[in-house]
Amino acid sequence: MFSMINQLQTYTDSKQRKIKPIIFVGHSLGGSVATLATLWALEKRLRQNSPFCITFGSPLVGDVRLVDTVVRENWGGNFCHVVSKHDIVPRMLLAPFESIAEPLIAVFPYWQVVMANDSKNVPDSFIQDACRTLLNIVLQYTYTVANYGFDSLRELDGVIKRSPYRPFGTYMFCSSEGAACTDNSETILKMLHLTAQSHENASDKTVQDCFSEHIGYGSVLKYVREKSIIGSRIANPDSVSSYEMGISLQLEAIDFGDQNDHARIALQNAGNIEDKHSTNVAKLAIALSEAQCNMAQLEWYKERCEKEYGITYYDSFKKHDKKDINANLRRVKLALFWDDIIEKYKKHELPSDFQSKNKWIYAGITYSRLVEPLDIAHYYCTCKGNGNYLQDGRPTRHKVFQKWMEDKEETHSSRGQKARTKLASLTQDSCFWAHVEEALKELANLKQGQQQELESLEEFENNVTRMINSHSISADVFLEESSFMVWWAEWKEYKKNQCLEWNSPLYKVMECESWKE
Repeated sequence: MFSMINQLQTYTDSKQRKIKPIIFVGHSLGGSVATLATLWALEKRLRQNSPFCITFGSPLVGDVRLVDTVVRENWGGNFCHVVSKHDIVPRMLLAPFESIAEPLIAVFPYWQVVMANDSKNVPDSFIQDACRTLLNIVLQYTYTVANYGFDSLRELDGVIKRSPYRPFGTYMFCSSEGAACTDNSETILKMLHLTAQSHENASDKTVQDCFSEHIGYGSVLKYVREKSIIGSRIANPDSVSSYEMGISLQLEAIDFGDQNDHARIALQNAGNIEDKHSTNVAKLAIALSEAQCNMAQLEWYKERCEKEYGITYYDSFKKHDKKDINANLRRVKLALFWDDIIEKYKKHELPSDFQSKNKWIYAGITYSRLVEPLDIAHYYCTCKGNGNYLQDGRPTRHKVFQKWMEDKEETHSSRGQKARTKLASLTQDSCFWAHVEEALKELANLKQGQQQELESLEEFENNVTRMINSHSISADVFLEESSFMVWWAEWKEYKKNQCLEWNSPLYKVMECESWKE
């Protein structure tokens, strides 16, 4: 495996110098290898070479976490999976793996020999029985899924045991009548289930079709090419719209029958879901404009606290004075807006790649950096110092935005980022003030003899030093009466009382005020 990766690295390096596209192609298990190789190339940031993957009769690769990663990185367009009507291999992992392991182990060595020698020999009875068993298991499972009649396969989670494998990329379903394509993962999964059910039972002919179509994708593509040149008659000419006519043509292209209600509903649902997603995003984009007006007012509030009152907007808000009422109303309005977005996302009412869009990632993280300090101030004001915001009080929306940003930064870490030369306008760690509040409580405990707090306080000091050195902290933190400066004065006094010669990186920074540079 390592040898193959090294060879692949050498090959891609040579192509990278020439700026030529890299196309990975694979059949059967080779399709899985091609898929993994393409993911490797994409992860290595070889996009300038436009890596593309085409598979024929490939088993499913990866679970929902891999699908989420592909969606988040916008890699779906780099994959095209060709699936024939009767081929069992792309569908076999619809059933839980443990149920198909035994017949699969018997069948695959035979398939490898046949494909390696381009042989068309009829398999012996043992192989045929194994293939029939494999097919029956998959058919039984897909029928079980269909009989539940759920609109979304996600609703089956916890009802029956499901295979963890999920599709991603574009799937081209082929038959002698043509081909139909879709890139919606949920629709692909349903179509794989429904097309598997086109077999009434695992008869000898069906078993033979599974063999012949899995090793005969050349013939399948020939049919598709001929149909694309000749053209196709219009199915269901009485359709009331071009949309319905398009669905009819797709069903006909995969030889699935225009009157198949389950397949028609699956394709209609895919279109309806995409329309609903687009409508929701458009509405949210309009609502975002109003939210940004509230953000602008809070930025003005922050600046006013610093310039007119000489304190941070965090410390001002924690007092809950009359001047902070308007800021609190805007804080609540923004919380309702972003909570609505998170709720829609959890209910799959937004596009699956919503969390990878820069517009929403940066809008969300900017909101957290500006408004979460107010949420923290409200929490510690109402709990009277008895709670821990980080453990008990942090709203889900801020956790979600942090996760989206971390995923993005992890993805783009290999590209490098330009180092800051000035302090940030907003502290990059939106939980900074919660850490300050906990540090104040820990210091009070330490003064009462609870020595176990010392390690945590020293770690907080080191974190602040790193934030200053990386310029990821805002200047208002160092205002004379800020909660942080209160902590620092008490911490410095405690350390000096313990050791008059005490010194630390943060002590040097604070004494010479190098953070102002």
